[in-house]
Amino acid sequence: MYQWDNMKDLIYPELSYKVVGLLFKIYNELGYGCQEKHYHRAFKLELEQNNLEYRQEVLTPLTYHERSIGRYFLDFVVEEKIAVELKVANDFYKSHFKQILDYLKNSNLRLGIIAIFTKEGLKYKRILNV
Repeated sequence: MYQWDNMKDLIYPELSYKVVGLLFKIYNELGYGCQEKHYHRAFKLELEQNNLEYRQEVLTPLTYHERSIGRYFLDFVVEEKIAVELKVANDFYKSHFKQILDYLKNSNLRLGIIAIFTKEGLKYKRILNV
């Protein structure tokens, strides 16, 4: 198998490429304009068809000065390695990053992927917990 020179610097390169590839597959088939819940359902089906373990709607506590002040739900955790958050939006927002960073910090996961379905196509960011 061919290895890119920078693959040694990436966290979970094969799994993250697979996850992103599934998201592009979904966008290519469904396009823009679906509700977020429909992209979630399609992603769930792709994970199952590709025999990838996942958890969906994972409870994430929101803390302030080490005290719980609320909670929200992360969309997916794939193979207990990558947190995945799917959005329908025009761009990335600070709240997207805050949510996934909080989850990474609280769960000790090292990698998160935020994907947004836009009119211009699928956009994604890899978020590292270092």
